[in-house]
Amino acid sequence: MSPLIPYGASCLVTGGAGFIGCALAPRLLEYFDQLLVLDNLHPQVHPHGALPAALPEKVHFIQGDVTDRQAWDTLLAEHNPALVVHLAAETGTGQSLTAAHRHAEVNVSGLACMLDAMVRHNKRPQRIVLTSSRAVYGEGAWQGERGIVYPGQRSKAQLEQGQWDFPGLSPLPFAAQHTQPHPSSVYGVTKLAQEQLLAVWGEAMAVETAILRLQNVYGPGQSLANPYTGVVSTFAMLAAAHKSIPVYEDGQITRDFVFIDDVVSALCALIAYPAVPRHPLDVGSGQAVTIAEVAARIARRYGAPAPHITGAFRHGDVRHAACELSPTMAALDWRPQVFLEEGLERFCRWVDQQRKVAF
Repeated sequence: MSPLIPYGASCLVTGGAGFIGCALAPRLLEYFDQLLVLDNLHPQVHPHGALPAALPEKVHFIQGDVTDRQAWDTLLAEHNPALVVHLAAETGTGQSLTAAHRHAEVNVSGLACMLDAMVRHNKRPQRIVLTSSRAVYGEGAWQGERGIVYPGQRSKAQLEQGQWDFPGLSPLPFAAQHTQPHPSSVYGVTKLAQEQLLAVWGEAMAVETAILRLQNVYGPGQSLANPYTGVVSTFAMLAAAHKSIPVYEDGQITRDFVFIDDVVSALCALIAYPAVPRHPLDVGSGQAVTIAEVAARIARRYGAPAPHITGAFRHGDVRHAACELSPTMAALDWRPQVFLEEGLERFCRWVDQQRKVAF
């Protein structure tokens, strides 16, 4: 990465003690004299309330919540970051339905709180990079006999009857340039609101804003205790304990799993990019795989019993999610390097190491 911001500048990463932040920090320290991390060490992510060992010692850590005006006043009174990477967010599609206020507070009000603080202190970073989510698309666009349609959220009645797909329609991969956002979860709504809020503010304040819409991120460093962190870690822990992995719906839900190293390299490419892309950019592996296949691969890796289909479902879960990567690869001269077979093996080896430490 060729640094966009001159050496000597400072960089702020909100939520930087989390999974992505810890993986990104060593790269950022190569290009910034000062790396600030603001994080509230939420117990769902950090059950022991301690800084993760993966966060480099050179990081200047500030414990605080993005929704706390005083935390921002304290930080910006002393520091003037040239780049902000905004990772802080409440996540979890299913969880957001029962914690809507917290998701809206952190994801929308938290971002607004940061922007207001920058105005109060007359601090304008050169660029703000936001990690958004494929959840903004909801079910996305589907191909029918008469063209492209947006079927919208699957209804409770449809799911209870086991009608997992939309009859007569085939899912299309998401692409920010032409797939209309139609969130089907509270989480997705808040991430789309983040995008729109940041874009409007940045235009008015002459601050560059850039957005990456991430697919399902996984890899070493992911929380193994947080039930909302992702299916790969949940599946690995069950299989490592030689338990049969439960698979929702009919197992044919598809996802695009992107390895953490590829997310970090995409973020670094966007940070270094000389001109902000006009559209959000999708980041994934570009390959769709069924949840049943992921469960089966992990079960085989551990010699665990075969996964079992439960027919259970979660409101707000989309049926199919994958992205078209060619616009991102063209814009950033970036491409994923770690695909599922290698990524799962690297992740499982890391899980094995963590279990040895725990036991």
